Amino acid sequence: MSNIAKVLSKRQDRGEGLGTNEKAIPFNKQDYQTLKQECLAKKTLFCDPTFPAESDSLGYNELGRYSSKTRGVQWKRPKELCSNPEFIVDGAKRTDICQGALGDCWLLAAIASLTLDNAILERVVPPGQSFIEDYAGIFHFQFWQYGEWVDVVIDDRLPTRDGKLLFVHSAEGSEFWSALLEKAYAKLNGSYEALSGGSTTEGFEDFTGGIAENHDLSKAPPYLFKLMQKALTLGSLLGCSIDITSSYETEAVTSLKLVKGHAYSVTGAEEVHSYGRLVQLVRIRNPWGQVEWTGPWSDNSKEWNSVQPEEKAKLDYSGEDGEFWMAYSDFIQQFSKLEICNLTPDTLSSEDASRWNYNQFEGNWRVGSTAGGCRNNPATFCSNPQYVIKLEEEDDDPHDGEDGCTILVGLMQKDGRKDKRFGRDLNTIGFAIYKYMGRDNIILGPDVLLRQRSIAGSNTFINLREVSERFKLPPGEYVIIPSTFEPHRKGSFVLRVFTEKEAAARFVQSFFFFFFCIFQYLHFFFFFKKSMGLNHIVLILDHMVVILHRFSTKLITITLLKPLTLVQKDGSSKLGLVEFHILWIKIQKYLKHDTDNSGTMSSHEMRDAVKEAGFQLNNEVLEVIISRYANQQYAIDFDCFVGCLIRLEMLFSKFS
Repeated sequence: MSNIAKVLSKRQDRGEGLGTNEKAIPFNKQDYQTLKQECLAKKTLFCDPTFPAESDSLGYNELGRYSSKTRGVQWKRPKELCSNPEFIVDGAKRTDICQGALGDCWLLAAIASLTLDNAILERVVPPGQSFIEDYAGIFHFQFWQYGEWVDVVIDDRLPTRDGKLLFVHSAEGSEFWSALLEKAYAKLNGSYEALSGGSTTEGFEDFTGGIAENHDLSKAPPYLFKLMQKALTLGSLLGCSIDITSSYETEAVTSLKLVKGHAYSVTGAEEVHSYGRLVQLVRIRNPWGQVEWTGPWSDNSKEWNSVQPEEKAKLDYSGEDGEFWMAYSDFIQQFSKLEICNLTPDTLSSEDASRWNYNQFEGNWRVGSTAGGCRNNPATFCSNPQYVIKLEEEDDDPHDGEDGCTILVGLMQKDGRKDKRFGRDLNTIGFAIYKYMGRDNIILGPDVLLRQRSIAGSNTFINLREVSERFKLPPGEYVIIPSTFEPHRKGSFVLRVFTEKEAAARFVQSFFFFFFCIFQYLHFFFFFKKSMGLNHIVLILDHMVVILHRFSTKLITITLLKPLTLVQKDGSSKLGLVEFHILWIKIQKYLKHDTDNSGTMSSHEMRDAVKEAGFQLNNEVLEVIISRYANQQYAIDFDCFVGCLIRLEMLFSKFS
C-alpha cells in the first residue's frame, strides 16, 4: 500500500473509532472471536502460529536457543500444571503478581497498579475469560501502542521448568491472568527477552494510553504529597525506584531492605494521627512479593502502636506480601524517582473526576527531508516537523500557586523493544517550544528558530522511548519541534499534548492534504509525457550555463527536458522564441539558490529554496520530492531542481 493510501486509510479508520479501546485493532490481524469459534467447532485447543511455543519466542541472546537460561524449558498449558486452573479468583489482586526469572519488574509494578482500579484493569484484561466455560486454549488482552489500542491474541502455552512457571506467577499458583498478560505483552514486543529492563511508566502508558511524568525526589516540590494523593484518587498509576551508580548495584538490597535499581509501585498515600499530630504515609509494593522496608512504619513496627485501631484497620498495615508503609519524609530520602501516569479522559469512569484535554500527532523523521536534528545543527534544524498548540484559558485554582496554563508534552519514539533483537539502538530525542509568530499554517523558518531562543523544552535529549515534561506557560500560541539530537537519524514518533483547559493543536503544513495526492498523480503523468521537439534545446542550454561559469562539469541532461513542456503555450511539443525566453528567465532566477556554486543543492536546502521561490509545501510533498529527485547523498542536481520548480509553478497556478 502506498504512503498516501496508508494515511488516508488510517484517517478513515479513526473517524470510525477504530483504534480506540472499544474497537481495538486485531494485532497480526488475528480476531479473537473468530479464532475461538473455529477452535470450539473443531474441538481443538488454539496454537498461535505467530508466537509459537518455541525458543524464538523466549528471546534472542540471554534467552536464546542455546542459552543456559533456557535449558530444560517446556511449554505447558495451565491444565497441565494444576488440576483446577483459574483465570482470576475473587478479583485481580496485587499478590497475583510475583516476579520470575525475567528482569521485567518495571512491567510487574505497572500490572500491580492496574489492580487498584477494576475499570482500568478490564480495559487491558477483557472480562469473561475462563478455563471452564467455552475453553479453547485462547485468551486475549488489549494494549495501547503508539496512539492506538491493539487486541493481542495468545494461546495459553506458558514456559515452565520443573513443572513451575518460569516467569511471572501468582502467589497461590493456580491463578494465571498475570502470566497470560505477560505473555501477550511479550508477543506484542517480539519476545520475552525484549521485556528485560525498562521504566514503569512504559507499562503504565501501554495499559492506559496515558502520559507519564517523572519527579526527581531530591528536588521534590512542597506540594508533591498532595499531588500523589490527587493522582491516586483520579486513578493515576504511580511508580518509584532507587537510582544506581553502577551495574554492580543492580538489585542490591540496602540495610533497610530496599532494592536498588528495582521498580516499585506506589499504591497509597494517607495521613494518620500519631501522638496528636498528622503523619504522611506512603504505601509501596515490591513486585517480588517479598523483601520489605524494615524502617519506621514498616509492618508491625512500634510506630503503629500510636495509631488508633480503627485507623490501623483501614490501612491494612501488616502482612508478608511485599507491600509496606513508610513515612513520606523517608520516602523522598530513600527513593530517587517518582513516576506518575496521567490518564486520558476516556480512561476515567467517574463523572466527578477532573480530566485532561489532549491532542495527539504521529510523525516521522525522514533522512533528507525532516530529520533535522537539534538546534546545534543550524543548517538542518528548521526542517524538523512543527506542531502548534493554542493556549487560551489559565488553570483554575493552581495547586502550585502560579497563574498560567499547565501543559504536558510527551514525545515517544516507536518500536524500540522490537528493534533490540536486531541490535538497533533508540534515537536520542527531545523537543523545543517556541513562541509561534507565523501566519496560519506557515512553518517557522530560520529567521525565528535560529535567531530567537526557545521558551521551553525537554530538559535533555535522551535515548529513551519517551521524553516528557510539565510546563506552565502564559496564554498564547506555541510551536513544538520534536527532533533527534543528531541530524539524518530516521524514526517514527508520537507527539502528545495534555492540557488542563481546552486547547487547539495542529500540525503546521502550508497546503491541503489533497495537494499531496495531486502531486503524486501528476508526477507520473509528466514522467511519461512526450517531449518531442526539445532535444535541440540541450546544446543551447549547456552553452549558456557554461558561459555563466556556474557549472564547470555538470551539464544539463535530458532529465530537464520533460518538465520543459510545461512552459509551452500552444501544445505543439516545441518551444518557440517567446517560450524559450520565459524558460531562460526562470533558469536565471533559480540559479541564485546555488549559493556555493556546487552545481547541487542539499535536500535540507531544498525547503528554503522552494520557499524563496514562493512555494509553501507540507512535509509529505517534500518527502516525495526528495525521494524523486535526490541522489544517495541526498543532493539534488541543478537540472532536477529546475525541473521540480517548473512543475511546482504549474501545479500552484493550476490548483490555486
